Amino acid sequence: MIRIGTRGSLLATTQAGGVRDALIASGHPAELVIISTEGDRNQGPIAEIGVGVFTAALREAVDDGRVDMAVHSYKDLPTAPDERFVIAAIPRREDPRDALVARDGMVLGELPPGSVIGTSSPRRAAQLRALGLGLEIRPLRGNLDTRLNRVSSGDLDGIVVARAGLARIGRLGDVSESLEPVQMLPAPAQGALAVECRARDTDLAAVLAELDDPDTRAAVTAERALLAELEAGCSAPVGAIAEVVESIDEEGRVFEELSLRGCVAALDGSDVIRASGIGSPDRARELGLSVAAELFELGARDVLAIERSDR
Repeated sequence: MIRIGTRGSLLATTQAGGVRDALIASGHPAELVIISTEGDRNQGPIAEIGVGVFTAALREAVDDGRVDMAVHSYKDLPTAPDERFVIAAIPRREDPRDALVARDGMVLGELPPGSVIGTSSPRRAAQLRALGLGLEIRPLRGNLDTRLNRVSSGDLDGIVVARAGLARIGRLGDVSESLEPVQMLPAPAQGALAVECRARDTDLAAVLAELDDPDTRAAVTAERALLAELEAGCSAPVGAIAEVVESIDEEGRVFEELSLRGCVAALDGSDVIRASGIGSPDRARELGLSVAAELFELGARDVLAIERSDR
C-alpha cells in the first residue's frame, strides 16, 4: 500500500485523491494520510510565517517514513532543491489563471472604486493595484470555502484566488471572471501538483513517473527557474506563466516551442516590470534564467529590494 501524505483541507485531499485514484487505476493500491502543517494551524500572513509553511511537515513525514510520498501544490514548494527528495511526477496542470469571485457576478471592470477585494497573495495585491481601478485590497486567509463565504456573506465585494482550486473542488460556478495573464500573471507553477517521494525510493519514483505530463513539467520548470533566479519566495510579487505552443518553420513543418512570460510588481502597484521569451521545451530552465535576466536588466532587482525592505 502506497501511503500518500496530504494536508487535510478539502482542496488538498481532493488533489491528493486524484493522484491516489490514478495509482489505484494503474494497479498500485494507495491511501491518503492526513498531515497537519504549520500553515493549517497559523492563520497569519504567509509573507510573515514563511515560505514552505504548507510543505515542510509533509516533507518531514516522507523523510521519516510515516508516509511514502506527498502531493503538494507545486507553487507552495521552496525553490531551493532538497536532495532528500525527487519530484517524481508533475501531472497535467489545471488552468493556471487567477479567478475573481465577486458579488452579483461582476467582473473587475464593473466593480466600483472603493470595492473591497480579499487576497492572500502580495503578487495578486500588487497587480490588482497596478490596474488602477481604485480597489481596496485586504488580507485573506482560510480554506477556499471560508474565502468564498466572505463574498456570499457580504463581508467582501470580491476575492481573487487560483482558478485551479475552484475547479478541483467543483466551484467553478462561483467564478465571475477568469483573469487573463495580460491582467494578472499567475504564481509560478500555479495549478500544478508536485508528486514527491524520497530520492532513494527509485522503484516508487518509477511508478509515480507514469503520472508525469512532459508539457506541464517543461512549463513549470521554466517558471520556477525564473522565480529561483530572482531569489524570490512563493509569497513574493512575481508572476510567471509558460506554455508549450506549436509553431511552423519556413518549410511548413510544425514544431513545439516553450513560451514564457514573467513579471515583477511593486507592492503599491506603482510599477510592473514584464519580460517574455521563447525557447525549446527541453531547455526550459535556460529559458527561465533568460527571462529572469531580462527582468533584472529592466529594474526588477530594485523593485524586489524595496519589497523586501518593507516586510
